[in-house]
Amino acid sequence: MDMHDVTNKERSRKRGRPKVSSDEEKRSQIVDCAREIFVKFGYAGTTTAIVATEAGVSKQTIYKLFESKDELFTAVVKAHRRLMLDLPRGPEDISVAESLERIFMLDIDEERDAERAGFLQLVFREAAQFPELMDVLHQEGMLTSRRHLAEWLADRQTEGKLKIDDPLSGARMLMDMIFGGMGPPEGQAQAWPDRAAQLAHLRRCIAIFAAGTDAK
Repeated sequence: MDMHDVTNKERSRKRGRPKVSSDEEKRSQIVDCAREIFVKFGYAGTTTAIVATEAGVSKQTIYKLFESKDELFTAVVKAHRRLMLDLPRGPEDISVAESLERIFMLDIDEERDAERAGFLQLVFREAAQFPELMDVLHQEGMLTSRRHLAEWLADRQTEGKLKIDDPLSGARMLMDMIFGGMGPPEGQAQAWPDRAAQLAHLRRCIAIFAAGTDAK
């Protein structure tokens, strides 16, 4: 066998060798796919078999990386928490109201907004239907997001940009106003005639909060 034949065989083996992705890459892929499936079918309607099929992996791979559907759901909520609030974030040379609009992602496009709305509906819907998921949804979702927002408000107070006696209460107030103003749960009557009307209302809520906490 000459050197030419050896080289061709080596090239053939390299071409035929599948790329092996890391467990972390597979985990991220599965979590992204699972979010879409949980949003579409809900917690009860989602199975690891469906996730495995849609993610292009085996059920054995699912259970290698996640002990149960509960753990997969927890990973989804944790990984996509920023779909609730764009926090944490550093200081910005803009007004408090403008920063809050960015934190609550009022400036995202309709496609991204639909993705976010689906995730929020998942969190609120499953919390109501499955009490056993309440701790996950609160600890990994709402409570952590509220804490990040409270910390952001406290930092702005330290900078002298706003005045608020209880940042955690302020964070809760803001989240109640904004998430409540986004509309009713899926399947109920539409709260807004269009997205422009909804955004106008949400910006008004933020403007009122910013004016009420203005340090000047």
